[in-house]
Amino acid sequence: MGSSRSDVVDEPIDPDTGPAPPARHSPWRGQGPVVGVVAVGGAFGATARYGASLLWPTPSSAFPWTTLLVNAVGCAIIGVFLVLITEMWTAHRLVRPFFGTGVLGGFTTFSTYTVDFTRLIQDGRIAIAFGYLLGTLVVAMAAVWTAVAATRRVLGGYGSGYGGGPGGRAAR
Repeated sequence: MGSSRSDVVDEPIDPDTGPAPPARHSPWRGQGPVVGVVAVGGAFGATARYGASLLWPTPSSAFPWTTLLVNAVGCAIIGVFLVLITEMWTAHRLVRPFFGTGVLGGFTTFSTYTVDFTRLIQDGRIAIAFGYLLGTLVVAMAAVWTAVAATRRVLGGYGSGYGGGPGGRAAR
């Protein structure tokens, strides 16, 4: 009774609970790459938006059709993109931040939308300003919803809503 089991004190009770191996830090892990791809994507998207404003300039006294159109197109693309990467394909972890947040976030321009709204107010076009304020939100949401529904319809038997899973094709 006087014996002690000091020789097993340093061993874990369960061999699966041993010390974890040292963590390896890959340069492609963490937030650095995400911030980088969002920045690069944002530069592409903002450049495309700027190009649209050069192709279809809006005079200061005119209704901001270009901004409305850019936001509607960008929101529609967001709808298509999200269906594709959540219901059809398994995308690399940097695709969504690059394209969804970066490119499309830089392309759609809700900051310009608020500047346009303020300009319309300052020009005394109160009714048009509030119509633009509400209309842009309705058009943007309708564009996303329509694009999601149309993409799912075009894909037919693909996607989680149609018997498949995220990242995989449904059996037909």
